Amino acid sequence: MKDERPSHTLTVKDVMTENVITIESIENVKKSAYVMGINEIGCLVVEENDEIIGMVTESDLIKKVIAAGKNPEETKVKDVMSTPPVIVKPEHSLEDAIRQMFKHNIKKLIVVSGEGKKNKLVGLVTLTDIARIEPTLINILYSLYIAKKESPPKRIEKVIHYYIV
Repeated sequence: MKDERPSHTLTVKDVMTENVITIESIENVKKSAYVMGINEIGCLVVEENDEIIGMVTESDLIKKVIAAGKNPEETKVKDVMSTPPVIVKPEHSLEDAIRQMFKHNIKKLIVVSGEGKKNKLVGLVTLTDIARIEPTLINILYSLYIAKKESPPKRIEKVIHYYIV
């Protein structure tokens, strides 16, 4: 069957970050914050028994640990991570990725290849990655933003206003 996508359509693979850092679900959040800090990143993919089970973000740490007054040395990553993981395949269009972000109210998608529990982590794509890539995609983001009857979540709206509007 012939691929119906125009040849100029960009895919997740075209903009994703390939070197994704992971953390085990049983680690404490202090370690996750440390790993994010030394690597200058905003999230870690969470694994358990070599299976992707979620993502822990700076936002998770702020809202679910710091603001909640939890002890970062005693709180486990699995207790504050965002779950279930929202995944996308490298061959998906960037428009599909944006739709998934809007649907799930998130700014980052885990990129995997394979099927089911055989999923292999191959990358991460963020709304910022997509917004920076090309004017055509900015138009897609803008039209999706305008088409919504309500405002997108503040996290997404900040990126749209900074890069697009």
